[in-house]
This record gives sequence, C-alpha cells and structure tokens, in this order.
Amino acid sequence: MQKVCERCIESPEIYDWLYLGFMAMLPLVLHWFFIEWYSGKKSSSALLQHVTAMLECSMSAVVTLLVTEPVGMLTIRSCRVQMLSDWYTMLYNPSPDYVNTLHCTQEAVYPLYTIVLIYYAFCLILMMMLRPLLVKKMACGLGKSDRFKSIYAALYFFPILTVLQAIGGGLLYYAFPYIILVLSLVTLAVYMSASEIQSFKNLVAKKKRLIVLFSHWLLHAYGIISISRLDKLEQDLPLLALVPGPALFYIVTAKFTEPSRILLEAGNGH
Repeated sequence: MQKVCERCIESPEIYDWLYLGFMAMLPLVLHWFFIEWYSGKKSSSALLQHVTAMLECSMSAVVTLLVTEPVGMLTIRSCRVQMLSDWYTMLYNPSPDYVNTLHCTQEAVYPLYTIVLIYYAFCLILMMMLRPLLVKKMACGLGKSDRFKSIYAALYFFPILTVLQAIGGGLLYYAFPYIILVLSLVTLAVYMSASEIQSFKNLVAKKKRLIVLFSHWLLHAYGIISISRLDKLEQDLPLLALVPGPALFYIVTAKFTEPSRILLEAGNGH
C-alpha cells in the first residue's frame, strides 16, 4: 500500500513566520488593551502588568518552539501550504466505495495549525501562575472587584482565539496582513480622535501618545512586510516609507473636519 502522508522536513517560509508572529501578537495586544482599560489612570501597577504580559507571551513562545519537532530546538519543521483546503483536511476524507468514509485526516500544514493552539495553552497556564499574585500585591489603587478584571477578560478571549484558530485558521493565514493594516489604521484614528490630537504639539505632549503612535507604526510596517513578503527588497523596502502616512494625513486634515468648526461655519452661512 502506498502512503500519501509524508514527514514534514522543510523550513517555514518567511510568510509562515509572519503568520505565527501575528497569532502570537493577538493575546499580547489583548492583554495590554484590557490591562490599560481596567487599570485606571492612577494605577502604578499597569506598567508592571504590561511587562508581565509580554514576559508570559515570550516565555510561552519559547517553550512552544522547544516542544515542537525538532524537540529542544528553537526551530521547527513544516510542510508548505499549497492552498486553502490544506487547512481543512477533515473535510476531504476519502470514500473509495462512495459509501464508507476513511477517517485518515492529518495536519497537512503542520505545525501551523496546532502550534498556535499549544502556544495559547502555555499563555493561559503562565498567566494563571504569575498574574494573580502580581495583581494581588501591586494593584493597590484598585478595588478588589476591579484588580482582577484584566485576568477575567483573558479567560474570555483565550477560548475565542482558540475557536478562531480552529475554525478560521486557513482564512486568517491568507487575510492576516490586510487585517493588521485595517485594524491598525482604524484604532490609530480612533485613538487620535479620542485624545483630541490635532497638531504635532498635541502629539508630543505626552510620552504615552508617542508610544501608541510608534506601536501602530510597527503594526503598519508588519502588515506591509506581510503583504509584500519581501520577495524583491529593492521594490518592497521603499513601501515602508508609507508607514507614517496615515498619522501625518490625520494631523494635517484634522482641523478641517473639526465638528465645532463645521457647525460654526454652517451657522455663519445662515
């Protein structure tokens, strides 16, 4: 009998690593968002929680790579993704006699499907080991019911991310560069609008605003690199010059779209 399944011996392409990086960033970004959301403006523990979240995700990523084939090394072997159906082999079990189905599903995109689920499991375990003790000791400025809300939020979004990977992993693999660009542009515009940033002076007034801006620029660059895959460096690298474009465009045009100014001009027109 001739075997169809073969051992994965190739190295992941740069696009595969970018996809894994995107899936690894999701829980970290969500951790940071909910820590910032629930910590309060006067909480001194927010920064330490941010660092702890990064430490948890970094340790989880390293451990995940170490337990993945080849075990004990920070490299992985993989099979190349050829098409979307490679992610959903369970839908293509053969029926030789058109009656009985042979359930011989294998992971054709190994390890891009399961390695993300393993990573999320380690993230959850490390969070439950480290974060409650840290929050209990450091989050003194918050009430007892508020200090653990960022952890409770993680207990909700980790199952959601797991289901998202299990069902939509293949779709995310092909769509994640565009998801990064769209979400980073929308969130940057919302943040600058909510913070009433209408000039470069407003932008540099607080260090936090610059941190948020540079973080979004990194996401812009990540999305551009993922789309281009850096196949031709001399053509793709100049695209990174577009990274500051959306922020500059917003600042330049914000004064023309200020609601109070539009209402004032409308009133004067009458």
